[in-house]
Amino acid sequence: MKKLLNTAFIYALAAMAGGVFNGFSGRTALGLVHTHLFLLGTVFFLLAALFSKELDWARERNFRLFYGLYNTGLCVTAVMLAVRGAAQVLALPLSRGMDAAISGVAGLGHICLGAGLVVFFLSLKKTACTANVQ
Repeated sequence: MKKLLNTAFIYALAAMAGGVFNGFSGRTALGLVHTHLFLLGTVFFLLAALFSKELDWARERNFRLFYGLYNTGLCVTAVMLAVRGAAQVLALPLSRGMDAAISGVAGLGHICLGAGLVVFFLSLKKTACTANVQ
């Protein structure tokens, strides 16, 4: 549970740092960095810590797989949002290849996030069934 709380805290700090960009006038991807890190990082890991306290699912065999996939996906997604947003703010002309590369890497981050969520739910379900929690 301590690992999950520490992770939530780190994402809270990163979300606050990402919130600095919300003051820019205009719509850019930078405005999404704060929200993604706060909700998908801080709030999610706080909820996961609550499940861990009740079910002790962090001892489940697939926990490490979930933790690695989800964190990798969220970090890659946040970095790509920041890269896309910085290019938008600086009005950098991106070639079609560079634009596609940023979108592709961000897509891989989202895929890792989704896979991590699937592993999370399967692991949680297995732990809940084992503990006879309905």
